[in-house]
Amino acid sequence: MNEKTSIMQAQESHSANRTLNLDAARTFVAICETGNFRRAAARVHRSPSAVSLQIGKLEEQLGVRLLHRDARHVRLTHQGERLLGFARRLVGISDEAMAAFHGSPLTGSLSVAAPHDLGASLVPSVLRRLAEAHPRIRVDVRLDTSEAVQRLFMEGKASLALFNEVNAPQMPARDLFSEELVWLMRDGGRAVEQDPLPLAVAEIGCAWRDAVLGALEKDGRSYRVAYSSDTSMGQVASLRADLAVAALPRSLVDHELVEVPRHWALPALGQTHIYLADDGSDTAKAFAELITPDLRRA
Repeated sequence: MNEKTSIMQAQESHSANRTLNLDAARTFVAICETGNFRRAAARVHRSPSAVSLQIGKLEEQLGVRLLHRDARHVRLTHQGERLLGFARRLVGISDEAMAAFHGSPLTGSLSVAAPHDLGASLVPSVLRRLAEAHPRIRVDVRLDTSEAVQRLFMEGKASLALFNEVNAPQMPARDLFSEELVWLMRDGGRAVEQDPLPLAVAEIGCAWRDAVLGALEKDGRSYRVAYSSDTSMGQVASLRADLAVAALPRSLVDHELVEVPRHWALPALGQTHIYLADDGSDTAKAFAELITPDLRRA
């Protein structure tokens, strides 16, 4: 190998090390948005091991650790939080450029109705994908209770409805996924010891609220509403402060929130479902097609 070849190879290696791989950036964003490697792998159409390898190479290139990993969740390090903004902008610019040359001809308006929790979790991710894939669709979003969302759709005031429901919905709808509702409390908390039982519940019209109060009344258990919020995050805040117990999806269990021990004999609650109903329009179908499996638990 001559000196000129060695210099050129060194320059190429240096240049490659200074260029962030777009596929790796997209995978990193997917992990941050889905919460684990398995769902991120489904989104980027790779195997979990390939995703892990990508992140390892990205960490090696940047010389920092980007993620804390455990059996259930992935958490960003401080350096990972720094990278996330850059990665999202890179992916967004790339998608915008591709749309400029291969943009969708689909136009029109779409009115989406969803409860507050889904409006803060699932809906934004889908809207971002919709804007990338179909930039000429105009979207209006209305957030309300699950009961009100179904009413808006049946009255023709929303072309697509996403909603939580414990019982069968009031109209034809597609069951996206289900999850068990469980009683949660702060780890080591004492709110569960109180009588009447202090509850953190969502506002009137929430399917979870109706299921919880109905189960307690059927069981003959005395309770009081100690905390009310229009989102589950408000309920979680009250649990962390040990003000109440709440019935929430099992996926919210973490190092601080645990299931209420069985010896407290709180009634079983069954499953909660996320349903989707649309009016059959092309814009509504375009939105529905973007709710991929990894987003359903976003």
